[in-house]
Amino acid sequence: MLASESRFDLIVIGGGINGAAIAREAQLSGVQVLLLERDDFCAGTSAASTRLIHGGLRYLEHAEFSLVYESLSERERLLKTAPHLVEPLEIFLPLTHDSRRGPLMIRAGMCLYDVLSWRKSLPSHRMLKREQMLEALPGLDGAELVGGAAYFDAQVRYPERLVLENALDAEANGARLALNTVVQELVIEQGRIAGVVWESEGRKGTARAAVVVNAAGPWVDAVLGPIAKHRLIGGTKGSHLIAEPFVGAPAHAIYAEAASDGRPFFVIPWNGLYLIGTTDVRYDGDPSNASISHEEFRYLLTETKRLFPGASDLERRVCYTCSGIRPLPPTEGVSEGAITRRHLIKRHRDVEGLFSIIGGKLTTHRALAVDCIKQLRRRLGISGKSVTQDRWLPGALADDDRDALLEGLSTTFGAATATRLWQTYGGRSRQLHDRTREDPELGERLGPDSDLIVGELIYAIDNEHASSLVDLLQRRTMAGLQPDFGSRSAPLAANWLVRLGVWDKVRAEEEVAAYRLFARRHAVPSE
Repeated sequence: MLASESRFDLIVIGGGINGAAIAREAQLSGVQVLLLERDDFCAGTSAASTRLIHGGLRYLEHAEFSLVYESLSERERLLKTAPHLVEPLEIFLPLTHDSRRGPLMIRAGMCLYDVLSWRKSLPSHRMLKREQMLEALPGLDGAELVGGAAYFDAQVRYPERLVLENALDAEANGARLALNTVVQELVIEQGRIAGVVWESEGRKGTARAAVVVNAAGPWVDAVLGPIAKHRLIGGTKGSHLIAEPFVGAPAHAIYAEAASDGRPFFVIPWNGLYLIGTTDVRYDGDPSNASISHEEFRYLLTETKRLFPGASDLERRVCYTCSGIRPLPPTEGVSEGAITRRHLIKRHRDVEGLFSIIGGKLTTHRALAVDCIKQLRRRLGISGKSVTQDRWLPGALADDDRDALLEGLSTTFGAATATRLWQTYGGRSRQLHDRTREDPELGERLGPDSDLIVGELIYAIDNEHASSLVDLLQRRTMAGLQPDFGSRSAPLAANWLVRLGVWDKVRAEEEVAAYRLFARRHAVPSE
C-alpha cells in the first residue's frame, strides 16, 4: 500500500505492455520507479491483440523498413528470453485469381522479410503451388486459389502473462507496483512535473517525482486532462472472434486478404480455439466501453466463411469476442491500416519532465522502453546501455531445467496439466508446485470438470497482485479464456476462496456478479 506522501525517481502511469516494460527497463537501470495502474495489468489494449509477436509483413507496403527490422529483432529476442510464452508460428498466405497482391509482390515481400530478419532462428519463407496449399489446408476454398506462401512469425499465447512478468521483474528489483490506483491529477510546480495525486479504494495521496511517463495507452489524453493542447490519441478499434473448431478449420495460422476491402486478417489456432480478426475502425468513445459491433461481427464471419466453406455454422461456434483500442496518433485523410504502428515518445515542452507514449505494439515493447529511458537518462542521472537486451523474463528456463520441471509437474499433476502450467507460469510453476506439496489441499482441482488447481488462486493473490475474480481467471491462471469464458470456474474459484478464508460469502457473491458483468461485454452481439 502506498503511503499518502511518497517520493520516487520516476513515475510510470499505465500497466499495459508499454508501462510495464518502461518500469522494468528503468528499475534495472538503477532508477527508483513507481508504476500506477487504474485497473489491473494488461486490462486494456494489450489483452485485445491478435497475440502475435511479428515483424509486421504488411508494414513493408508502407515502406516502414526500420520498424519491420526492429520488430523482427525483438521477435528473435523474445523467442530466447521468454520461450514459455512466445513460440514459433507458421503462417500460410493464400493467393487467388483476384488477390490485390499478386505472387510476384508476395515473393518480393517475403524475400525482404527474410533479409530484414537475417539473424533469425526461424525458417525462411516458402512459395507454394495450389496443390501444396490444399495439402496443408484441405478445408480452404480451392475454387479461385492459385497458390500461396508460408512463413514464420511467433505467437504469444498469453500477452497477459508477458505484461505481468515484465512488471514482476521490475518489482523484484525494487519497483513499487500500485494497481487499482487512479491518477486524479498531475502535479505541476513552476512549469515542471512534480508528481501525481492518486486515489485508491477511498484513500488519496501524492506521489512525487521529477519525471513522469504517461503510458496509459488509449487513456493518455484522459490522464493529461487540461494539460493537453490537442489530442495525442486517435485510436482505432480492433475486434476478434474466438471460436471453437469448425469443419475444415486450419491446422496452421492463415493470413488472408479480405474480399470486401482488401484488408488483411488472420484465422489462427489458439488455446484449443480459433482467434479470428482483426478489424480496424475509428473510435472516439470511452476505451473502457469498447466492444464488437454487429457490423464487425458479420464482417469477420463473412470473410472466414469465404475462406473455409465448412465454416457455415460459425455463428454458433463463436464462444466470445474481444475488442480493444489501439493508442495510435490522430490522422486525417489516411486509411486506418496505413497509420503507423511505430511508437512515439512525446516530450511535453510546456511541462518539463513529462512524457507521453503514443502507439507501440506487443512485439516492440522492450525497444520502446529502451528508447524511452535513453531520452530520460540525463534527467534521471543514469548512464550505460540497456540491461534487458539478453535478460530472461522471470519464467524463462534453460531447456534442461525446463525438462526437469515438466517431469516433476507431470508426476504430481499429469502431463496435460504440466504442459498448461509451463505455458502459463514457466519456471515460476516450481514455486506453485512446492506450495501444493506443503499443503495438499492446494493441489486439489477446483471441481471434477476443472483442470485449474486451487493453489493457483492463492499463488496469484500472494505473489502476482491479483485481487478480483477477473484478475484471477482472465489475467493470471488464464482459465477465463476457455470456451465458456470462465463461467464454470468463477463460482468454483469464489467458493474455494471462501473455504480457505480469503473472502467471506458476501465478497464471493459480489465477485461472481462482477465477473458475469465483465463476461457480458465479451458476448456475441445480438441481432
